[in-house]
Amino acid sequence: MNVEMEIICVGNELLIGKTLNTNALWMAKRATSLGVVVKRITVVSDDVNEIATVITETIKRKPRFITTTGGLGPTFDDKTLEGIAKALKCKLEVNERALKMVKEKYEIYANQGKIERVEMTPPRVKMATLPEQAQPMSNPVGTAPGVIINIKNTTLIAVPGVPSEMEAIFEESIVPLLKKEAGNVTFFETSIFADNIMESVLAPLIDQTMHDNAYAYIKSHPKGEEDTPHIELHFSTTAKDSKTGKNRLGNAIIQLTELIEKKGGKIRLQKKKK
Repeated sequence: MNVEMEIICVGNELLIGKTLNTNALWMAKRATSLGVVVKRITVVSDDVNEIATVITETIKRKPRFITTTGGLGPTFDDKTLEGIAKALKCKLEVNERALKMVKEKYEIYANQGKIERVEMTPPRVKMATLPEQAQPMSNPVGTAPGVIINIKNTTLIAVPGVPSEMEAIFEESIVPLLKKEAGNVTFFETSIFADNIMESVLAPLIDQTMHDNAYAYIKSHPKGEEDTPHIELHFSTTAKDSKTGKNRLGNAIIQLTELIEKKGGKIRLQKKKK
């Protein structure tokens, strides 16, 4: 059974095009590499009601993991935890463990001379104010803790939007959870490039190859113009061992290559990667 994840990215800056959503790209790629299937990526504004609605809808789909990124900081527009609390119909409360984490970070900043003194102002306490039953997750490189909540068979995890903080928490705290659920399943991928064949001609060849190779997924990505076609063919699969994964892709590549060449197309290979 596939381990499924949905990713929710929070931030007006993503919706107005000010900030490129690199967090979604990184998280999806990292989760996929561990054998987790990312089913959906949603972007939502810094609005409590919008966040709550998306969280509620996502929980109903019952993915094994929901990961949100963004909106955990000290400013007025950091509303992710408030939105989560509204979706779960629970209160926000100061979490003593989270408060200790935040205070210790400011003590480090004070010792480094970055701030004059440690003062737990309301904006700083805000970062330790979590939904009931939530637990904080250590932030190795930033101040705001990550947050984890178990909701029946779904684990909801909220991480900051700063890429370095998101990545650090993901690697330290989320990756072990994903590995535990996915087991030894690994994602394999590789690409070949097809020239001199239009995508409309290629489409039924891909369909036939996927039908004959049930575990291989093939996606075409046009790189050239319609009159000078140059198409990347991306092959992927998940398997419990490298030999099985490579054999699956190898068989699919051989079959599709033969079909393309019969249509007058030309294939250029790319080194396979895991």
